[in-house]
Amino acid sequence: MQATETLSEGLKREYKIVVPASELDQKVTARLKDAAKTMSLPGFRPGKVPVSLLKQRFGKSVMGEVLEETVNESSQKTMTDNELRPVMQPQIEIVSFDEGKDLEYTMAVELFPEFEPMDFASLSLERMVADIDEGEVDSALERLSEAYKESQPVKSKARKAKKDDVLVIDFTGRLDGEEFPGGKAEDYNLELGSGTFIPGFEDQLIGSKAGEEKDVNVTFPEDYGAENLAGKEVVFSVVVKEIRETAPAAIDDELAKKAGKETLDELKQAIRDEQGKEYGNYSRAKLKRTLLDALADGHSFEVPAGMLEAEAKAVAKSLQDEANAAEGVEPPAEGEEAPEPEVTDEHREIAERRVRLGLLLAEVGRLNNIEVTPDDVNKALMSEASRYPGQEKMVMDFYRQNPQMMEQIKAPIFEDKVCDYVIELAKVTDKPVSIEELMRDPDEEDAPKAEAKPAKKKAAPKKKAAKKEAATEEAPES
Repeated sequence: MQATETLSEGLKREYKIVVPASELDQKVTARLKDAAKTMSLPGFRPGKVPVSLLKQRFGKSVMGEVLEETVNESSQKTMTDNELRPVMQPQIEIVSFDEGKDLEYTMAVELFPEFEPMDFASLSLERMVADIDEGEVDSALERLSEAYKESQPVKSKARKAKKDDVLVIDFTGRLDGEEFPGGKAEDYNLELGSGTFIPGFEDQLIGSKAGEEKDVNVTFPEDYGAENLAGKEVVFSVVVKEIRETAPAAIDDELAKKAGKETLDELKQAIRDEQGKEYGNYSRAKLKRTLLDALADGHSFEVPAGMLEAEAKAVAKSLQDEANAAEGVEPPAEGEEAPEPEVTDEHREIAERRVRLGLLLAEVGRLNNIEVTPDDVNKALMSEASRYPGQEKMVMDFYRQNPQMMEQIKAPIFEDKVCDYVIELAKVTDKPVSIEELMRDPDEEDAPKAEAKPAKKKAAPKKKAAKKEAATEEAPES
């Protein structure tokens, strides 16, 4: 094999690689000899088939396997011999090959840039922290109280039913004077204004009294599930047996038990813990963003052009998809492809930041032996699968059978572990802030650049959306 460098420009390298025909023929012959030991053909005893006959019959298919193997081995040897550290898979292009002739191909590769990470101990970062707001705890209790609201019989017989009351009713529905299946019930509890029944039914019972009998005339929707009733006018004979007033449940130990806790104090503490976890997530996200901003500002090195262009296209498409969703643009029909969006300088600026951060984090992880363990992956998979109750095994199998999807699981884990490593070395000062400041949307004009929570989808002009995307903490895995 002979490898000749034909291009050395920045991070780009290209080589012309020639493998002699004799070397290829030796590999084909050796493989056929191994096959001949066990192969049998009509007229020959097992293991006695001449190699020349096997070469005549199977030479082309074996040569295809040998070519693929030879290209892989020779390209890898070229990178090893020249101490190349590729940032992506090399691009291979066969220049010439024919039976009995040399194999010639070109290999183009982009290299991992050489740089030295900054001294992370020199970083000074602020971590925003907010105390639990007892008012928020009270609000959460009130929402639970409303969710578990109770009803009590109205004592006054003269009291008329109003919205949010619960009526205990008997009803019988008739279509053209005849009862229809499913149109009858006794002691049914109906909350007025809940929208439980077909439109118009509940409204006609507002103002009724306990003991009153009433005919309710309604029309079933055109798209009603039962075809015999869709779009039909029917009459329900209704007896209002009781009117019950609803009221929020008392905020006490009984409410706590309904919510899965033993006492009200336990429930309050559970709410505080949940809020503390939520605030902690916001605090971590903003600290991570501050860190990534500092890392981006503290490093300047050339990024591979191929990675940059691929990421710029991804940014352009992501922003175009977001804009289309905000504007209600219908996606392409099945079998059609959406036109490729134009890649602008702004997209490339965003992409360059992402690529540089991705390469930096990859290098910090390599230098410090930071790895994603099988346990890390299993925890992330279980967390993802838990979002689909009853389909957990199917989700787990889907990820495990798709290497690309598994990489999507591993990449954020790796990024978080590297960021945690850097944060441990940096000087981090806690900064008390209000809950409003901690949770402030980064798109607000007065929000500092470093303050960001997980990106929220919202309608925005293209330029604004691009700025927001530039500040996200995602970076490509190298």
